[in-house]
Amino acid sequence: MGGSKTSLVLLSMVLFSGTSSDARFLSYNFTIDPHPRDDQPWCEVQGDVDQKIFLSYDCGRAQIKYLGPLGEEVKSMSAWETQTDTLRDTGDLLKGQMPDVTPEKHTDKGSGPLTLQARMTCWREGNGHTSASWEFGFSGQLCLLFDSKNGFWTMVHSKGRRMKQKWENDRAVTDFFRTVSMGDCRAWLQDFMVCWEKMLKTSASPTTGPPTVKSSATAIKHITWILPVLLPFAITVFLG
Repeated sequence: MGGSKTSLVLLSMVLFSGTSSDARFLSYNFTIDPHPRDDQPWCEVQGDVDQKIFLSYDCGRAQIKYLGPLGEEVKSMSAWETQTDTLRDTGDLLKGQMPDVTPEKHTDKGSGPLTLQARMTCWREGNGHTSASWEFGFSGQLCLLFDSKNGFWTMVHSKGRRMKQKWENDRAVTDFFRTVSMGDCRAWLQDFMVCWEKMLKTSASPTTGPPTVKSSATAIKHITWILPVLLPFAITVFLG
């Protein structure tokens, strides 16, 4: 499997080498821990644009932190006040789905309990077209991809087999992922672009975006996949 994983990463790099430099990527990384220790959150979300973190949200405590200059700009927008409801609903759904999608052969011995991670990404190309996708995995291992635009599921690791079987046959779950990514995320991205352009105009260098904010969340650091989306058609060709 190691060789196929390396090839998959190389494939993704080739696919995105032609992506417009004007494209903007808005992502939300969810980490669900059904058995958190001490005061650790059972659900944590980080929002980033072009890998620059601007938001951290604790679903259980309903606590949100806007990080860095970009976060300060974003929190002043009324459209962003409703995003916490959507993020919390997504966390609740992922937690509720864990018993049915966790790999059957998993045991807690040695490696500890699994955490479920999900990454929702929506992006707009320079030509104005918008798309969205989801990535799902366990404890940092990417397992399943979902193309929100065409509803196509792609398993990229055997740990994602139960997840794929369950979700591709569950219309309610599929519709939820599609609505949040193609609806909510797309709307947030459009509003966010206003803040982005404002910060670019006021920055010292016109080609430099807002400074990157380093994450203090340890759970999300275990997400090892690099790119926000892989084209299902290309993956199908590769896996075939």
